[in-house]
Amino acid sequence: MNSSPKLLSGSRKRLLAAAASVAIIGAAGLSAITSGTLPVQAEAVRVEAPQAPGFADVVERVSPAVVSVRVKAKIEPASDNGSEMFGQGFDNLPEDHPMKRFFKEFRGWGGDQDGQRSERRPRREEGPRPVSQGSGFFISDDGYVVTNNHVVEGGAVFTIVTDSGKELDAKLVGTDPRTDLAVLKVDPNGQKFTYVNFADDAKVRVGDWVVAVGNPFGLGGTVTAGIVSARGRDIGSGPYDDFLQIDAAVNRGNSGGPAFNLNGEVVGINTAIFSPSGGNVGIAFAIPASTARQVTQDLIRNGMVQRGWLGVEIQPVTPEIAESLGLSSEKGALVSNAQDESPAKKAGIVAGDVIVAIDGSDVASPKELARVIGSVAPGKSVDVTLWRNGKSENVKVDLGELPAPEKQASLQGDEQAPAQADQLADLGLTITPAEDGKGVVVTDVDPDSDAADRGLQAGDVITTINSKEIAGGSDIEKAMEDAAKAGRKAVLVQVTRDNASRFVTLPVTAKG
Repeated sequence: MNSSPKLLSGSRKRLLAAAASVAIIGAAGLSAITSGTLPVQAEAVRVEAPQAPGFADVVERVSPAVVSVRVKAKIEPASDNGSEMFGQGFDNLPEDHPMKRFFKEFRGWGGDQDGQRSERRPRREEGPRPVSQGSGFFISDDGYVVTNNHVVEGGAVFTIVTDSGKELDAKLVGTDPRTDLAVLKVDPNGQKFTYVNFADDAKVRVGDWVVAVGNPFGLGGTVTAGIVSARGRDIGSGPYDDFLQIDAAVNRGNSGGPAFNLNGEVVGINTAIFSPSGGNVGIAFAIPASTARQVTQDLIRNGMVQRGWLGVEIQPVTPEIAESLGLSSEKGALVSNAQDESPAKKAGIVAGDVIVAIDGSDVASPKELARVIGSVAPGKSVDVTLWRNGKSENVKVDLGELPAPEKQASLQGDEQAPAQADQLADLGLTITPAEDGKGVVVTDVDPDSDAADRGLQAGDVITTINSKEIAGGSDIEKAMEDAAKAGRKAVLVQVTRDNASRFVTLPVTAKG
């Protein structure tokens, strides 16, 4: 009984001591507050990390050189469908003629009526109307502006809007639809414009930063950034396709605008996007600076671009074609036709030749051949290396001037991938000698045959096999036998259809 009170007494002492301690601390805290001293707070989180360089410095320097391009077209005066279209000649009719009375009363034709001038339908005045809006940039301090051909196409009135918002009239210097480039000129009126230079795009690497500046959706100067995604893209827009692919956001209105490197040099001109929806999906294509530099110089100097002309129709060298001709690789451009009176024909180039090099530089594809020839001035001579009859030959060609789009070196459609066959006992062809003695005419094709797989059809004319002229079935059989003896798996067959020539391959199977 005596122990319990002692325990309670000890507890009370500890409670009283704690209360006193709290009272002292509370008094101290109150004293601190009343004296104006605030408690010290812990520091906010801050991470000291290396900062990536931005694009502000580049944008600040190049933006004054980038402009918006507004294009308008002339409107033809609209005719008055009532009085002017149908009223001609009716002024010579008698006054009481019903047709003249009709036009006076209901069409307002014929001048005054009962002393009152009839009301005429107002005629729409001739004037400019909006056509398109894109981007561009100054390439000289005296006012030359580069943009896309598709931005200015169909336009008659051109206005340049600078980064500061100033509007300037411009005139069209020249266009080049084949590369989708155009040059405009602004009258400087004594001022000097900020301009930019083209980069050496040979030094551009996949993964390099690019900054696109333009006028998307007519919003005004807008900047996006990304990287070079690929080089040498062929998007099927023409024979000179050699685009840079970038992933910077490019939208409608960016056409003709520049893509800069971090030195403020133009590496490409935005011209197209890949977009199923019409908006940016991160795949844009830019004309390389090297192409733009050459084309714009020609446009400023001559108002047009002069290109060399070889005068051949060409198609790709497939692995099967390469094997049939004894080529070690499927590089080069197969000549399917040398156009009449062309430099190629005058130099002796014929169908079946494979152009493998120009001036000692290898030609990888028909597209590359077109670009190389197009970059050479008309009248200059080039050394053309051919693969002919299983060996290499050189010929010298004096290039002409590309006269018109329909006469340019054209690329035939890619040959369909041939189906593999285990035997060739029967080609599946029914033929008859051609009336002029040049080749054989296909009269029927077995739909399940190798020939059908390669697109042959009735009416086609087979003129050569492995560059040797044929006149009948025996020539075809001999060509097959010779190819088999040489260890070839296919023969190269020249086919003419609708005055166009192309090559296909047919597999060779040794007879046993």
